[in-house]
Amino acid sequence: MGIRNIWLDPAVPVILRSSVTSPFGRKLRMAAIELGLADRITREHADTLDAQDTLRLQNPLGKLPCLLIGDHVFYDSWVILDLFDDLAGRDRLFPAKGMARYHVLTRAKLADGITDAALLMVYEGRFRDSLSPRWLDHQTGKIHRALADFEAQPPAVRADIVGITLACALGYLDWRAPVAWREDHPTLVTWFEHFAQVVPSFSQTERTNA
Repeated sequence: MGIRNIWLDPAVPVILRSSVTSPFGRKLRMAAIELGLADRITREHADTLDAQDTLRLQNPLGKLPCLLIGDHVFYDSWVILDLFDDLAGRDRLFPAKGMARYHVLTRAKLADGITDAALLMVYEGRFRDSLSPRWLDHQTGKIHRALADFEAQPPAVRADIVGITLACALGYLDWRAPVAWREDHPTLVTWFEHFAQVVPSFSQTERTNA
């Protein structure tokens, strides 16, 4: 049975294992809302630090997010986003094929890299007794270079994979504040504020609303 038929079977549970604080989980929740898939999904909290959480049985890496469709398990966020786009009929989040698809994926991965680096900085401060300035500078450099690239070439204000991924990254920077980004990136600030106004799923997935 194909994934679409499984998805359409109301007897098959669909569970998204994540947390309200995960920017990668937020990305999936936004995409599901924008694609009209959210009503099919039951959200279930997962704790990556809890050795007793069944997440480690579902994803041996113990990482979020993780999507369960009946007996089928999918991770990470990029696999699940591609699955969502397939279920929605393709060409909604990413172009289906051709050079445009690879350009879009490249920009989206650049935005995701901001989140990756920010998370590493947050975890460094949370779980290590002493911080490595050189290592933190390395992560900060990634963020600043990526932000400068988007400042020079902001994406269209729409809920495709680039817009969703970049908005989640900037939202995470605002919340965790590993770097101050707004003052030096006025074009990106304008883009971010406009995106938040015209894409309802962004406010719907805020931690206080999720």
